[in-house]
Amino acid sequence: MAARVVTVAFEGVEARRVEVEAQFSGGQVAFVLVGLGDKAVSESRERVRAAFTGLGLALPPRRIVVNLAPADLPKEGSHYDLPIALAVMGLLGILPADSLEGWAAIGELSLNGSIVPVAGALPAAMAASAMGMGIIVPEACGPEAAWAGEGAAILAPRSLISLVNHFRGAQVIGPPKPGDIAEAQAGPDLRDVKGQENAKRALEIAAAGGHNLLFVGPPGSGKSMLAQRLPGILPPLTAPELLETSMVQSVAGQIAKGTLNRARPFRAPHHSASMAALTGGGVRVKPGEVSLAHHGVLFLDELPEFHPQALDALRQPLETGEVLVARANAHVRYPARVQLVAAMNPCKCGHGGLGRGACGKAPRCQRDYQGRVSGPLIDRIDLQVDVPPVTAADLSLPPPAEGSAEVAARVAAARAIQENRGCLNSRLEGEALDTACALDEPARALMARAAEAGHLTARGWTRALRLARTIADLEGAPSVRRVHVAEALAYRRVGPGAEADSGPLAALKI
Repeated sequence: MAARVVTVAFEGVEARRVEVEAQFSGGQVAFVLVGLGDKAVSESRERVRAAFTGLGLALPPRRIVVNLAPADLPKEGSHYDLPIALAVMGLLGILPADSLEGWAAIGELSLNGSIVPVAGALPAAMAASAMGMGIIVPEACGPEAAWAGEGAAILAPRSLISLVNHFRGAQVIGPPKPGDIAEAQAGPDLRDVKGQENAKRALEIAAAGGHNLLFVGPPGSGKSMLAQRLPGILPPLTAPELLETSMVQSVAGQIAKGTLNRARPFRAPHHSASMAALTGGGVRVKPGEVSLAHHGVLFLDELPEFHPQALDALRQPLETGEVLVARANAHVRYPARVQLVAAMNPCKCGHGGLGRGACGKAPRCQRDYQGRVSGPLIDRIDLQVDVPPVTAADLSLPPPAEGSAEVAARVAAARAIQENRGCLNSRLEGEALDTACALDEPARALMARAAEAGHLTARGWTRALRLARTIADLEGAPSVRRVHVAEALAYRRVGPGAEADSGPLAALKI
């Protein structure tokens, strides 16, 4: 007779049901694990054996076969230790035969029998709740799993012996309480930025509508400084966004003590990051930076220094809001609804072809350097802003009267308008886009002239409309007018190596 325990296998942020079956079998004495497990799963045999020894137990001199079903589903990770141990205990009669019914389990075992924290407690608890089951997790993961909901039954034992005593009635393990919710903390303030009023305006528009943003300027002009202040003007995560973001962080093992954070993620990977690091993947598939920034900001500094293939791998997530990691035996999806903010120098030398320290190889150096970023990726960036050097006169000015708090209030008001509309402007499409961005005749004529001049692709047309709608929302205007379209077009560059005064507005002489 086989003993069974339910556990889960992670596919992205989803947890799929896996049944752990233990049974005695004829043949040579052995402890056999089958079911397409990776190296960590195969090593569970030794951890379980050592944990049993620590409890004063010994496996009988018989052949024990443990099957992880379904057998064709790849199993990765050390969280199978606990369910394997529980299945073997049920087989040996150490646990009552019916005690494991209605329970799923995840957890890694140490050699002394204590249960070690693992990643993925939150999605595992939610999956167990959806199956109508309770879940057993390590004690340290209890506060995280408790966020699955009030109706979820959760046990969070410290060790294997305490769990055995609980099922035998010698000890009672109480349900864990959910961890804390950390509110967004005040970060760097926009008051620290002197000058750069045009860049600040672009940052406000990007925050209000969730638009992608690119800063182009020489070293020291404040590009990174501006980007780091974007989270300070964004509203905190809503309850659904917090849950989605926490699911990704849970799978990545980044939730400490069950504390969820309402601050929007801000990820700034180094330009040496690989494609797998940005989009997800690896030997054991993990979420990449674009997924860890879900509902937040992905900041790519020194944009042309990233590997071109890694950058182009972001094109699909920026459009669809998710990453699909395709393998021969599995397809893993991760959410990736991010706001991309990038910064780059105008050329390899840093200063471009204008002003002090101008590059002597301009404009060819600019074209070559900016050409490392593909046109299709640039076309997905709504605001492309030239950031000039900061002058001594700017630095001598007193701190600006307006800081992050004032800008955040306007951003929140604009987002409230979009919430009533149904979604952020950066996600408008189809009939909703046509309704929200209905243009009067002067505005439509201006858009048509920009398209006919070759400055707008079909995607660029849609993104310019969304951007104009956000500018109108910041103003509180009920409709999109010509002035809003004009400003939106001003933020779209003609192409790599374009000068600051050669945007669509200059070309159209508006």
